[in-house]
Amino acid sequence: MPLLPLGTQRLGAARGLADWRTYPLAVRTLQEYHQGSTSIRGRTDREPPLRDCRLDTRLGLVVLPNPVFTASGTAGHGHELADHLDPAGLGAVVVKSLHAEPWVGNPAPRVHATPAGMVNSVGLQGPGVEAWLEHDLPGLAATGARVVASIWGRTVEEFARAAELLADAPDVVVAVEINASCPNLEDRRALFAHSSSATTEVVDAAGAAQRPRWAKLSPNTAELPDIAAAAIAAGAEAVTVANTVLGMVIDTETRRPLLGAGRGGLSGPAIRPVAVRAVFDTREALGDFPIIGVGGVASAEDAVQFLLAGATAVQVGTATFADPRAPARILRDLGRWCDRRAVARLDELIGAAHG
Repeated sequence: MPLLPLGTQRLGAARGLADWRTYPLAVRTLQEYHQGSTSIRGRTDREPPLRDCRLDTRLGLVVLPNPVFTASGTAGHGHELADHLDPAGLGAVVVKSLHAEPWVGNPAPRVHATPAGMVNSVGLQGPGVEAWLEHDLPGLAATGARVVASIWGRTVEEFARAAELLADAPDVVVAVEINASCPNLEDRRALFAHSSSATTEVVDAAGAAQRPRWAKLSPNTAELPDIAAAAIAAGAEAVTVANTVLGMVIDTETRRPLLGAGRGGLSGPAIRPVAVRAVFDTREALGDFPIIGVGGVASAEDAVQFLLAGATAVQVGTATFADPRAPARILRDLGRWCDRRAVARLDELIGAAHG
């Protein structure tokens, strides 16, 4: 089935995506793939953005030309996007989370579509940092993209090892995103991102990468603002808010969970209000500190909601499974949205909902 050439086929989700009747973006783009009418590439590339608005943004020491990134785990290792959009045109490409060693991931099935998103339990499958540096990064670097390497581990030491392996990465790797939503084997498998002290430890350990650190946090805790503050105190230059919401789908015929690992993480439009609220609360607690908003961004208007809530940038994730050009489309439309409303700089939007 050649319709969805990125992560969808690899994860076995293509069939489910066609049933997202409450996700108009997915349905529309899939129909266009089938019918071959107005191509997505034509819609994205032939209409230049107006761009009177300055979209450049700063996250600590990292200055990027615009605030639209890919989200980790939804665009492979980034170079796969080159057939669908210009990776260098995005603010940054965040690659799939990397362990220090190759990792097999969870048993299939790993993905199941829901009425407004999907539940996944891929299990962080990946080639390991060294293989990624040798085989995947060169292709992505050749596109001119700014790369953010996402890392994970089951212990603080594993985070540190992954970071150490990235220390000699080329300058195209502009930052490291710390996926703190991983089970901590040293604390009864509680998530690092559910504890201020554990988050402090992994952010500190990631300093071995010798480049700016962004901490990706979980929405599944009432302590998110405090945990974000702990990440900052440990040296994070930005926080990514937020990862997937805990979820499960059960097969009514077999009476068993549909995913091979049982539980999973819900992403897509269903979680956008949750993620916007998480960004708003984090901004309220931290003040003017870089926040990257993620969770159900499928349009420029969605991105604007996150910016108004306090995000400095946004990541596009699940939408990319249905439309590989979604990040470029959203960036284009964001420029137009700003121009039509005489927004001269992105700063005019960031945190404006706080009054």
